[in-house]
Amino acid sequence: MDFTTVLFFTLLVTTTTTGAHNNPPPCSATKPATSDLSIFHIYGQCSPFSTQKPDPKTDTILTMGSNDPTRVTFLDSLVKVQKPTSAPIALGQQVLNIGNYLVRATIGSPPQLMLMVLDTSLDVAWVPCCGCLGCSSTMFSPNISSTFGPMDCNSAQCGLARGLLCTSIGPNSCQFNQSYGGDSSILATLSHDSLTLDKDIIPNYTFGCISAVSGHSIPPQGLLGLGRGPLSLMAQSLNLYNGVFSYCLPSYKSYYFSGSLKLGPMGQPRNIRTTPLLRNPHRPSLYYVNLTTVSVGLVQVPISQENISFDPKTGAGTVIDSGTVITRFVQPVYNAIRDEYRNQVQGPFSSIGAFDTCFSVTHEQVAPTLTLHFQDLDLKLPMENTLIHSSAGNMACLAMASAPNNMNSVLNIIASLQQQNLRILFDTVNSRLGIAHELCN
Repeated sequence: MDFTTVLFFTLLVTTTTTGAHNNPPPCSATKPATSDLSIFHIYGQCSPFSTQKPDPKTDTILTMGSNDPTRVTFLDSLVKVQKPTSAPIALGQQVLNIGNYLVRATIGSPPQLMLMVLDTSLDVAWVPCCGCLGCSSTMFSPNISSTFGPMDCNSAQCGLARGLLCTSIGPNSCQFNQSYGGDSSILATLSHDSLTLDKDIIPNYTFGCISAVSGHSIPPQGLLGLGRGPLSLMAQSLNLYNGVFSYCLPSYKSYYFSGSLKLGPMGQPRNIRTTPLLRNPHRPSLYYVNLTTVSVGLVQVPISQENISFDPKTGAGTVIDSGTVITRFVQPVYNAIRDEYRNQVQGPFSSIGAFDTCFSVTHEQVAPTLTLHFQDLDLKLPMENTLIHSSAGNMACLAMASAPNNMNSVLNIIASLQQQNLRILFDTVNSRLGIAHELCN
């Protein structure tokens, strides 16, 4: 068994170019021969959910980012003290309102293939099980797996599930109710079975067997949690991967492209600058980092430390997240960055969707570089990580936004658009996060 597993994924986003659409390569061409495991974007050319993909004319970063407010609401809810929820679960219609990455994983004996969303801000994995109300047509069948078993309220793992519904310790099944995406929820029974990633087998893997869903954001075939908490993939595979993984997200500008997710310490970049990962005991799943300030060009933006400082009591601070498309700052921080950016770029400015700093592409040559200053690490964002373009191609927009107006968020989120063409290394054992420039295509 290889100590390091490399997972490859393809991600599709339409662009204003035309040649890439005329002769698309076959899906088999996007799967490298060096791996038995591929990861696809849910809107990708090789996604099995092709009938539910959005109109290619509107499948842009702008429309992908339009789902971020519910994601921000969801992440913000994770940093507040919550009581166990018992919200009712109703029959729901699955609609793919998410823009996430899918990993091919198998569960059970014999193995059953599931395409599970990767999420760096959640721990417990969950898949729809046979008989699930409101789930997609592809479901895991526990009754045909010889290694499957439900867990009861006596189990140590049961007490770690968020939204636990056990009212007393005993032989009753361990059920939990969790929200997801800000507008959806699941009802599941904590269970265990063999999980296989490529050639690596993780026996007795703890996950949720979903019996009902509501809302529109639940991944159709489940979720694989890459968070920091005790039920995450990293925690349950500590002997195999030593709590280390990294990914490289390729450029959004390409219609077809691939990147990689590496599990385990071997094969990771040796010379990579790191910043400490901060631990919030109240929200152990999130990857907090110490963002100290932001520079626009040569100007260090005046930001009040109370708006970016880490505070485990309130959940305030900055997190790295794979499930949010566009970086979001709390409003005072974003306003300060935006105002300085406008000072250095010639207007006039207009708004497109969530973006309020859009200007003619003829002024793009004077657009300043943005630098995120973390403790012990400065990240100078490439221009493609800073600007996005309208579908017509005549406008460029600062690819960041403030938290939604209808919520009093305390969380700054460094999202996937700002992480493209970077190797992001997560070392949960040594509490460090590394960032290095890498051409992911």
